[in-house]
This record gives sequence, C-alpha cells and structure tokens, in this order.
Amino acid sequence: MPKKGDRSEREPLGDPNDPHGWHVITEAFFEWMAVTNYSPRTTHNRRNYLTYFIRWAMERGLNQPCEITKATLERYQRYLLHYRKKNGEPLSTRGQHSRLTPLRAFFKWTTRQNHTLYNPASELDLPRLEMRLPKHILTEPEAEKVMGQPDLGDPLGVRDRAMLEVFYSTGMRRMELMNLGLHDIDEERGTVMIRQGKGAKDRMTAIGDRAIKWVRRYRDDVRPELVREPDPGTLFLTNLFEPFTPNRLTQMVRDYIKAADIAKTGSCHLLRHTCATLMLENGADTRFIQQQLGHARLDTTQIYTQVSIRKLKEIHTATHPAKLRG
Repeated sequence: MPKKGDRSEREPLGDPNDPHGWHVITEAFFEWMAVTNYSPRTTHNRRNYLTYFIRWAMERGLNQPCEITKATLERYQRYLLHYRKKNGEPLSTRGQHSRLTPLRAFFKWTTRQNHTLYNPASELDLPRLEMRLPKHILTEPEAEKVMGQPDLGDPLGVRDRAMLEVFYSTGMRRMELMNLGLHDIDEERGTVMIRQGKGAKDRMTAIGDRAIKWVRRYRDDVRPELVREPDPGTLFLTNLFEPFTPNRLTQMVRDYIKAADIAKTGSCHLLRHTCATLMLENGADTRFIQQQLGHARLDTTQIYTQVSIRKLKEIHTATHPAKLRG
C-alpha cells in the first residue's frame, strides 16, 4: 500500500489542468484499474514504476503520453541498463523488467482509449529473465533449528513459533500469512483458506497437524491479550495490537533464521522454498506442490525439481562407476 508521504501521492505528474497530460491520463488509468478489480498492491506497484518513467520523460520535455514513441521507450530501456543505484550496483534484469512491464499495460490502455494514436510499447522487447534457482534451501534439520528459535516462555515467542510453523507447513507467501483471518484455518480438515492471494485468487491449501497445534495455542492463550476492540479479525497480531506490516514480518523471520546460526540467509520466501523442496524430495508430485503454493503455471513449480538434489545424489552414489574405494 502507498506509504504516507510518498512523492507520487504528494506531487502531480505534470500539469493537472492539461487534459492530455500525464497527470490526468494516468489518474484515469488507475481509476480503470480499480474499476476492473486490480489489487491495490498491483495498482501501487504500477504507479511507482510509471512514476519513474514519467519523471524521466518530463526531464526530457515529454509532457504528454502522445509524445512517446517506440524510440523513446528504447532510449529509456537503455537508460535502465546503465542506471546505477545509490550503492553503485546496476538494476537487475528482473528490476529492469519490472519497470518496463507497466509501460506496456499503460500504453495498451491509452491506445484503446484513443489517448494515443498507436501503442509505442507494442513491439518493445523486454529483457529476458534468467531462470534463477533459490539462493538457499534449508535441510530438514536446519528448518527444525529455525523452528526452535522463538522463546516459548514469552507469549510473543509462542506467536512467532506459530507463524514460523505456518510458513514452513504451507509454503504460503508473506502477504498471504499477514492476511490470514481468525477462522481461515479449518482444524478438522487440516486446510487453510487463503483469500485474495496473488492474482486476487482464493485457494484452499493443506496445513499440518503440528502447525495447527501451535496456531491453536497462540489463538487461545496469546491472541486475546493482543486484541483491542474492534477486533480486526486478523489471525496474527503484533504487540501494538495491529496486523503485521510486510517489513516487520520479513525482519522477524530473518532474525530467527540468523539466530539459528546455520550459515544461510533469507526470510519468508526461504521457508516457502524449503516447504516445496522437502515435499518434492519426500515424493510429492509437482502438480500437488503447484496447488499447495498457488502457482498459476506448472513450469514455475518445476524449478524445485532442480534444487531437489537428494534423490539425484542417492542415484549418483549408487550408480556412478568412479566410487571411492577403500
């Protein structure tokens, strides 16, 4: 969600009185996104990335969308390639891709609405994304060590253990756990209803008995002390009596992984990767993992077949002729 004081919220993009200028047309675009039920997060991200481009364009005297050509967008793409962040590092290929993709959606819309005569982004070639493997995956003993880090003598430690167990058991995304409702976990069936996950889709996924046990302990013994009326209905609450923010949840999980002293780094997504990889190594079919993680496409899930090394290692040891001989 937009942060208080965000520049894109404080300052108009161009002349608010120009009916063909950036401000009027982009606000109409974001209104269209709201009408067509894009999520607030998607709208916020597109606003940010479009703001980067529009400020770049206005610095070059381009004050209306109709002034943008394919050559302009290619020039911006080269600018992104050579751009350096404050720490001196370049934008990753994925970062460049993320800044260009909203331009395709925006100019497709402006063309349909006759704000531009043609779509300058229709033939824009986006950077090819690398097939990157997860940087780290926890082994089962490492995952158990992380689970054991919260101080169970502290009520907030019980809450944190429950949250870690839900991440590890379900592989859900950070925003999905943050938005869990008080009654979204069905203890009898061993399922979780994830509402409005990625792509604004609901899905049902499985959760293990151990995670349910910790959630029950937190819900019954700890959560009542963290609630202030009116109850927001969110399952996991902070010591400030409110739902978690993304940064706070990320930092909490990162701190426990660091405290486990396993020489691996990561946060919420590390537990998601670990859940999928260990399920695969224990015999789960990739289609079940796809459903568990909420992937729209199977090829997204199949990346875990490349990090699930245990079975390959067993076969290699048993069949390769260059065995270590005593």
